[in-house]
Formats: sequence, C-alpha cells, structure tokens
Amino acid sequence: MSDFVMSPDPTGAPGLPDLGPNRFLARQPILDKAQRVIGYEMLFRSGWENGFSGDLDDATRQTVDNLLIMGSDFLSDHKLAFVNFTRSTLINGFVTILPAKSIVVEILETVEPDDEVVAACRHLKDRGYRLALDDFVLRADMKKLIDLADYIKVDFREMQVNDRRKILNALRGVKVACVAEKIENEEEFKFALSEGFSHFQGYFFCRPTIIARREIPPTRLNTLRVLSALSRSPFDFREVEQAIKADPALCYRLLRLVNSPLYAVRNRVDSVRKALMLIGEHEFRKLALIALAVSSRGRHANELLFLSLQRARFCELLAPYIGESPSEQYLIGLLSTADAFLELPMETIVDHLPLRTSTKSALLGENNPVALGLSVARRYETGDWSWSPEEERGITTDAMNMSSIYAESVRWTDFTLHSPS
Repeated sequence: MSDFVMSPDPTGAPGLPDLGPNRFLARQPILDKAQRVIGYEMLFRSGWENGFSGDLDDATRQTVDNLLIMGSDFLSDHKLAFVNFTRSTLINGFVTILPAKSIVVEILETVEPDDEVVAACRHLKDRGYRLALDDFVLRADMKKLIDLADYIKVDFREMQVNDRRKILNALRGVKVACVAEKIENEEEFKFALSEGFSHFQGYFFCRPTIIARREIPPTRLNTLRVLSALSRSPFDFREVEQAIKADPALCYRLLRLVNSPLYAVRNRVDSVRKALMLIGEHEFRKLALIALAVSSRGRHANELLFLSLQRARFCELLAPYIGESPSEQYLIGLLSTADAFLELPMETIVDHLPLRTSTKSALLGENNPVALGLSVARRYETGDWSWSPEEERGITTDAMNMSSIYAESVRWTDFTLHSPS
C-alpha cells in the first residue's frame, strides 16, 4: 500500500495547500493483466499506525476532501481513483462533487444491498460513475449490485482457492472486472492470473523476477557506464559527456528536459556541454539521471519511473533531517528501482558503480544510516510505521514535516513527468 500523505507545510515548501490537521492518505495501485496501473485505491489513515482506525463516514469525507483540494487526477497520477464509500455517504450522494470520469465508487463490504443502497448505486451509474464491490463474498442478495458493478474485488489471501473459483464461475458471462486484492509478488500474480482474475491490487510490480544472464546486454552495459560516470563526485565531465553522447536516446531526453519549462532557459540548449555550463553540476546530474530513467524504462515504464523519481526527490528533501548528502540521497532513491528498470540483479548494478560501501549496502537492503531516507520512503509506500529506536533517533524532524516533504516529492514528480517540453 502506497501512502500518500498531505499536511500543512511548516517548512514553507512551495505549492502545498494548508489542509488543517495532519492528514494521511494511502495509495495502492490496481493493475491489469499486462501489469499496467489502471488506477489507485485511496485509503484514509488516521495517523502513522499501520492500518485504519476511526469513523468510516468521517474517513470517506476526509478522503473526498483531500481529492477535491489536491485534485483527483493529481493524486491518482491521471488514472482512476478508487474511493471507499459507506452506506451513509453513498445514499447522500457525497461522491457527486467529484468528477465521474476519474472516480470509482468502492462500496464497502459492510454495506447491505437494500433497496435504498441499490437505488443510490443506480443513480450514480446513470451519472457516469463506475462502481466496485470491495471484499466480495458470494451471496444471493448481492445480485442487484453485481448487475451494476464494474469491478468486483476479492481478497486473494483471506479467501480459499475453492471460494475464489466459485465467485469467478458465478461471474462468467457478467460484464465485470474481477480484481484480486493483496497480490504482493510475481508468484501470486501468476497464480491469480491463471485462476481467471483480470485485475490485481498490490505492490508487486516494482519487484519483477530477475532473469540470470551470463553477460550484461550492450544497451544495459552503456546505461551502467553512464550511471557510473554520474555517480562520481565531483564527476569527470569529459567522461560524462562521452558516455551520454554514446546513447542518442539519452542525449535527446536530456536536452528535452533542459529545454522544458522546468528550467525556463532563454536560449535553446543544443549540446551536453552547454547544458552543464547553464545549470551546473548538481542540477545537470539530476536531469541526466531523469533522462536516463526515461530512456531505460521497460515493461513497467510509467509506474517505475514515477516511483523512482518520487523516491529520489523525497530522499533529497529529507537528507538534511537525517544528516546525509542530498545529492547522494537523490541517487539512492533513483537507483532503488534500477534492478526493475534494467532487469538485472541489484548486486550486478552496484558492482558497476563507484559508490561508497555503505551506499551499496543500502541499495542491497542493509539497514544503515545512509539507508534511512529510502527506508522512510518505503514506509510511506507500505503503510508500515513500526519504527525502530535507531530510526527514530536518526530523524531530526516530525511526522508533519515529513508528510509535507512527501507531498512535495509527489507534486515535483508529477510536474517533471507531465510538464510540456
């Protein structure tokens, strides 16, 4: 589960609205058979604890409020936003203040399908909203809602194989997408796919199966050379320039980014050398890494690209509060998904990079001070706030400020990827 958190910004970070009390909103991706993200379920959280506690009606209202303030397209990365609704908020038509084109009304399993609920659902369908049934259990009284539903979600881990098959068999011929929830790895995805599910919810897509190879393909080898050159501090500009020029796609991407509204340069930049002279080594390294990520993206392109850039920006902004280098933290965040981008083991990737031993260890999963920023980023993504005493001592800011930093990292990534160039 990917935690998207919003709060007031005590540090004065630009562009963040004042949302009053600290608010927490988790995002969890929903994917199709090709492992493309089609939307996110928006999950309200009342605090740092892992899981929801509180009033369900209030949680729905606050989630809708967050979507209104920040924009549902922004929060869902311009995809569908699945939002949980209780009986009360469903009947009151609370959802109608949100755009039908991007909202899926997710009806909680606690909502009984009485005549009033069915009438409210039919009204929403007539207005163009999609409906989803959460934690679905096969019962005779669910027939009217099944006929209106666009998505039916089944808890893959809680429900036994035979019960899942009964549901899928009962839905044959019904025009509805069956979503397997709580899919956390490639093996579970393949099993759910073989059972007949068409959509999948979980956080497995950034941990693909790595296929062992005897040698690294030339295109990936050049990517590693560029990463290696950019990882040196200070870097050898001649080495960086030659490495980037050896990859036309990368060079093109870099120059597009430099000439984008992100930097608002007065004159067109038409060479790698001119780009460096204009924006300086630190920003050049950042843009070159973005260009490299775009050029290297594979089957999980957009999802992984957003995740890697957002992690990079989050780690960079958090760096002063954990006593680490912002530029190194940015690199760690970006490289944290490199194994998925390049379809190579992380061990192979770090062996080719001139990184500190502690940085390599952080990327390989070791808990050390350098890894703290990445660890915090991953906690936002999984909703796991079981801090260790060492982690708590290593962070010199509060939860509210980290919430603002996270919101800013999402905003920055969204602008970077979607701004015209």
